[in-house]
Amino acid sequence: MRWVVPTVFWTLVLVALLAFFGPGMFAPDATAPPRPAASTPAENLPAAAPEPGSAHPATPSTPPPTGPAMPRSAPVRLKIPDIGVDAPFTELQIGSSGALDPPPADDTNLVGWHAAGISPGERGTALIAGHLDTATAPAVFARLGELDPGDTFDVTRADGSTAVFLVESVESFRKNDFPDQRVYADTSDALVRLITCAGPYDRTAKDYTENLVVFAHLHAIR
Repeated sequence: MRWVVPTVFWTLVLVALLAFFGPGMFAPDATAPPRPAASTPAENLPAAAPEPGSAHPATPSTPPPTGPAMPRSAPVRLKIPDIGVDAPFTELQIGSSGALDPPPADDTNLVGWHAAGISPGERGTALIAGHLDTATAPAVFARLGELDPGDTFDVTRADGSTAVFLVESVESFRKNDFPDQRVYADTSDALVRLITCAGPYDRTAKDYTENLVVFAHLHAIR
């Protein structure tokens, strides 16, 4: 199933993705019929993505950079020791319908990034997405909500470097009141958002009512 893509009203916009699975670590109700692997509508993303390698320059509304940044390089592996994540990346593309294709639904240990967007470590806001569960088992971001401000995670990159990110906050938002500009805002710093679904599962809509977002910034380079 595909995800619908959101629009952020900025001069230069970031491309984000959102389509995920699972109410945290909780397994489906054993007394209920098997729950289908749900594909949640993503927050609306812009149809036109930034060119690869084009970080967002400072504008009158964008503060000057205050932290480190790295040249563009594709992410290879995400490691979050505090919640047991050690997962490879897959590239996500916008399909012909204008929707962002999700990671394979049957792979429980895989994260995705939009290959035409900002790479983790570049100036701008990079987006990393992962499923919470499949129809039968927890997936890579099943424990994402356990992260706390001050925790760190690593993204190893194709150029051999490692970007170390520091968690600023972990927040859930209702999908019908998602703060697009805050999550995808233009920035001259190197930021990352880890995004998945949260909240109750709506069996009628085959969707989850909330999205969980981890806000983080580049803290160190190895």
